[in-house]
Amino acid sequence: MRRAQVYRYALPMDAGVVLRERRLKFREGLLIQLCEGEREGWGEAAPLPGFSLETLEEAQTAVLAWATAWRGGQAVALPGLPCADFGLSCALAELTGELPLTADFRAAPLCSGDPDALFATLSAMPGDKIAKVKVGLCEAVRDGMVVNLLLEAVPDLRLRLDANRSWTPLKARQFAKYVAPQNRDRIAFIEEPCKTREQSREFTRETGIAIAWDESLREPGFTFAAEPGLSAVVIKPTLTGSLDKVREQVAQAHALGLEAVISSSIESSLGLTQLARLAAWLTPQTVPGLDTLSLMQAQLARSWPGSELPCWPVEKLERLL
Repeated sequence: MRRAQVYRYALPMDAGVVLRERRLKFREGLLIQLCEGEREGWGEAAPLPGFSLETLEEAQTAVLAWATAWRGGQAVALPGLPCADFGLSCALAELTGELPLTADFRAAPLCSGDPDALFATLSAMPGDKIAKVKVGLCEAVRDGMVVNLLLEAVPDLRLRLDANRSWTPLKARQFAKYVAPQNRDRIAFIEEPCKTREQSREFTRETGIAIAWDESLREPGFTFAAEPGLSAVVIKPTLTGSLDKVREQVAQAHALGLEAVISSSIESSLGLTQLARLAAWLTPQTVPGLDTLSLMQAQLARSWPGSELPCWPVEKLERLL
């Protein structure tokens, strides 16, 4: 016998979280529970404001319709909305045992403000020191100085930078001017530094600083290809779609010799733990980009190891189905 339940959540966020010039006070989304006999599976469908094409209301309508049909015994296709497809496919994969339990809870620590807060975290990190810095929120010159300071202060550090297509070619050059040439090869990549892919390609040709595609993966007509200066692709499953689509993108990247990084779209702790399992399964040699739980004020249903945030049970949520 099949059972399906859908819950809606709204987790309070840290006051300083801004996405695409919009302050995010709550992270909202859906949790899906599928049960068949003694087995159960969970998934999360949480469109990211400013990044997802679908709204939460659209995702909710699609998830409820799919879950109702599935509960009735129908063999129903996934809805076709990325966040809904990802959440439902995760729930099905847990139900069938396809999603392995082993998880990679390593996370490249995120620095989006004062770099001093990052030093203590890095000094306590065992093994490879990898961190992520959001750039493009301040002046490009300041970003370059901060990045260079971090690389000078921690000689074994490698940085992933994320510009979210915020720089003009001039600002990108201003950034690079303040990163010493001998430190540039310790920038693992900059995600989409400029407003267009061609401008980003020109940036890597001029500076020797590696780039990664992120938003480009979700644009119509994008094809995977090895290119000079391109070192990685950043895959955000909530924005990508089903587990099958995520696996396909990882395989395509690896076949071209590119690094594939599983990255968060600010999911709840339940979604983050599933992304950690996905990373251990599909990209075991790569530290995933999952250090977003600190942006929230609570966890949800499943706890992230070592987090001291309170964990809300599903009983506290609004049940929709």
